[in-house]
Order: sequence, then structure tokens, then C-alpha cells
Amino acid sequence: MKRTTISDKLREIVVAIEQRGSVNLTRLTVIKKWFEVPNHLSSFAIFIADHASRRKTKATKEAGELIREGRTLLTDVDVFAPNIPRKVATRLHISLHAFQNEQRNIPWGAVRIIRDHNLFLIECGLHIYLGHGDTPTEGYHLAANYCENYDPRYGNSLNGPSRGRIEEIIDFIHHVEAREKVSV
Repeated sequence: MKRTTISDKLREIVVAIEQRGSVNLTRLTVIKKWFEVPNHLSSFAIFIADHASRRKTKATKEAGELIREGRTLLTDVDVFAPNIPRKVATRLHISLHAFQNEQRNIPWGAVRIIRDHNLFLIECGLHIYLGHGDTPTEGYHLAANYCENYDPRYGNSLNGPSRGRIEEIIDFIHHVEAREKVSV
């Protein structure tokens, strides 16, 4: 009997989206097990930050400058063994957080207002890379933030464009695991 891999479980999510149109974000919790392996989480965090820095979106002048700064920092970084100067990564992380640090009070507490999702993903990736949130749960949250899509029919969930993002994660996992097999 073949062992079910994390990639297989992620593929099941893609199939469920195709069949039902939408599935709950919590289905991505299967990825937490993969993040228990040393170095998987930091590699994934930089992979997501790099992807976010390359996505084309409309941005304000200041947001555009931060995205370019992120893209420059992440260019030529080996996502499988990231080695980004800590001082530079920390400075950018602080700038990204400060740029989108507006809070709004709502009945059940304060929420942070995120106006540029790509900047948020870069910030989260650097946050994990710098060791501030290096737990499998933080990795799941980053994957969920990357894959989540709003559709008026389903709300915020895994739907439509989420399929392609999950497939990008599956490809990334395959590349990481292939490199690990070669180095063993």
C-alpha cells in the first residue's frame, strides 16, 4: 500500500476545489507536518516572499518601492538554502510592518488593516525566516494567506485561483524533497 504524502493531500484539496468550487482554508493544515522537518519552514517562507515580490499588482509609490526592495533582496537567493544577510532582512521586515501597521477597533478587538497583500506576504516570509515565528502553525498561516481567495459566492476560502497557488506549493515541496534525496 502506497503511503499518502503531503503532496497527495494537497492534490486532494485541488480536486475538491475543482469539484465543489470552494473548500475551507483549514484543509491546508495538512502542511504543518511537512514544516516539522528542519529547514522546510524557512525555505518555504522565502519561497512565498519571493513569489509575492514578483506578482504584478497596482501599488502606491511607497508600496512599489518596498516591493522592489523585497524583490532586490530576494533575487538570486537559493530558496532551498536561503542565506540572506540578517541585518538587511531585519531592516526590510521592520519597514514592511511599519508601512501597514494601521489598526482598527471592531466589536471583538483590534484588527490590522492590510492594504497590500503582497507586501504582507513578504513581511510574513521574512518574519518566519528571521526566526520570529518559526513554528509549523506559522507556516500553515503563511500558506493559507498565500492561497486564500475572496469570491462573493464563497467568501474567503480556497477557491478558483487557490488551485494554482496550491500547485505551486506542491511543486516547491517536490523540489525540496528531490534535493534532500540527492544529498542523502
